[in-house]
Amino acid sequence: MSKNKKKAMKKSTTSTEPSNLRPMPKKEYEKALGVLQIELVKLQEWIKAKGLKVVVIFEGRDAAGKGGAIKRITECLNPRVCRVVALATPTEREKSQWYFQRYVPHLPAAGEMVLLDRSWYNRAGVERVMGFCTSEELHEFYRSCPEFERMLVRSGVILLKYWFSVDDEIQEERFRARLTNPTKRWKLSPMDLASRSKWLEYSKAKDDMFNHTDIKQAPWYVVNADVKKRARLNCIAHLLSRIPYEDLTPKPVKLEPRVIDTGYVRPPISDQTFVPEVY
Repeated sequence: MSKNKKKAMKKSTTSTEPSNLRPMPKKEYEKALGVLQIELVKLQEWIKAKGLKVVVIFEGRDAAGKGGAIKRITECLNPRVCRVVALATPTEREKSQWYFQRYVPHLPAAGEMVLLDRSWYNRAGVERVMGFCTSEELHEFYRSCPEFERMLVRSGVILLKYWFSVDDEIQEERFRARLTNPTKRWKLSPMDLASRSKWLEYSKAKDDMFNHTDIKQAPWYVVNADVKKRARLNCIAHLLSRIPYEDLTPKPVKLEPRVIDTGYVRPPISDQTFVPEVY
């Protein structure tokens, strides 16, 4: 078979593949991300100026790319305006509290946006599947959660909920990639490993969760996360579309010439302890 024919067959195969499943070229991705991050800065300034209170929930399968999307959102933002909340396993004291109580202190004040890397939906997901809650606690969550979220919306909170959906084979590939990458191995928690054998249980849990909590005031938005780069861009673009904002970017500042004090005598450099220049 000629080289030209092989190339033609390869091109034909690629063109029939759905666009949302094709890998995204790095330059194209970085260019689109740069544009979106500029818009995120504009949104940040609008949230701060108008005193908005924004909560964005990130849920989904393990290794679906929630953390990567959050990192790209916060990369260029002021941590005093946009902060990430990723709570650890509840303590014994927290387990005895009203279920939503430990999340309430992390809700935003005016002029803040909070990104929840997993949220109160742990009860409908991992706690249900792994048996960490009783059936009574689960059913109470289904009753309480919509009312809790309606209360937040009525109080002026803008609540956005994203579910990152990933194919089981792709999830398995990402799990295996983490095994060989020392910088990502920490992401494979015992809970992640246990979830590998419970794909169907998590699917049923997600379906029930959507059935009870996909409400008009705070609907679920599903992000196709089979291709991480596309998922990040699509999520950010949607987030920007859900909050009307205007460009309040400060005008360029003119730097005045520095005033040099000729009488200043610098202490000897030998009196200071420097970090070794290994690189």
